[in-house]
Amino acid sequence: MCQIITTSELQHRTDHELSALFRQVSQELTRSEPGSEKRRTAQASLENISRTMAARRSLRFKPPGC
Repeated sequence: MCQIITTSELQHRTDHELSALFRQVSQELTRSEPGSEKRRTAQASLENISRTMAARRSLRFKPPGC
């Protein structure tokens, strides 16, 4: 991975695609050197993927009575 995966790039991905991408980027993170550009890119991408997944979960959750 050469560049950060942005939230706008993730908007149209399915939940399954997001999960697969999260696993792939996580593996890249574990193979990267501490402090490297590759590691920072993977960390930023993982944060964006996590936020997108969390936002979708929160949209699905509706408290009783709503």
